[in-house]
Amino acid sequence: MSGDTQMNELGVFLKARRAELTPRGVGLPDTAGPRRVTGLRREEVAHLASISTDYYTRVEQGRIRASAPILNTLADVLKLDDDQRTYLFSLAGKPSTRAPRQTKQTVQPQLRRLLDDLSSVPAIVMGRRMDILGWNRLAAAMITDFGQVPQKHRNYVRILFTDPTMKALYADWETVAKTAVAQLRMEAAKYPDDPRVAALVGELSVQDPQFSQWWAAQNVASLSVGTKTMNHPVAGELVLDWDTLTATTDAEQQLVIWTAAPDTPTHEALRFLASWTEREREPDTATEESARTQP
Repeated sequence: MSGDTQMNELGVFLKARRAELTPRGVGLPDTAGPRRVTGLRREEVAHLASISTDYYTRVEQGRIRASAPILNTLADVLKLDDDQRTYLFSLAGKPSTRAPRQTKQTVQPQLRRLLDDLSSVPAIVMGRRMDILGWNRLAAAMITDFGQVPQKHRNYVRILFTDPTMKALYADWETVAKTAVAQLRMEAAKYPDDPRVAALVGELSVQDPQFSQWWAAQNVASLSVGTKTMNHPVAGELVLDWDTLTATTDAEQQLVIWTAAPDTPTHEALRFLASWTEREREPDTATEESARTQP
């Protein structure tokens, strides 16, 4: 799409969005008499954005490129949702300077069904800040019983640094922990003003000198693929390949799975752990299921 086409599309987009609003809906007096345009007038949008009508008119007509702060203000005035805001900045050829509004995350239904069906593959769903939103029974048996961790503390990095069993579980805990810190820094960069990220980093920096040192190193990494070795107290040594799949219904939810090649000792050990987990289940699993499905 050429620059002129983008500018024209931006004007059409702005006009369509202001046509969806009413003066009363944005706190303006609804003056009596017929209106020549549907929705808000250009001068009303300009007034709400604290810019001149002439400036807004030229933006809408594609004659000038608005700055990022003006675009943010217009997005607020026109009550754009996150996708519309992203599209507006894309048409203007500028990166968005505002983090999307964050709502409480719950596991997507499709991922929940997939977790339940993966009876022989450990899997978790990780959300923003590397919070653990969901898991299956085999992941709980392999790593830790996430249902026993308070929801506000159900974060992968936090568990790595505060649960003493993690250092015994991971054969190379230091590498795993360093990578997790680098992944958390990548997550933090997406939402630099997120108070929960700041609180988590502050807490772990005070409690653990290694976390503080690795966080200060400014290393970054994304969730992708890799191999981890675990020393499981029941299944023995597990050499696992892990992979990350992003949900198309929510790009901030990622399914993390651990697998092993068929006919390997780890593959057999996972099958043993899965059967052991089934044997250890209590007859009444209603409480467990409720905790497991409520992130």
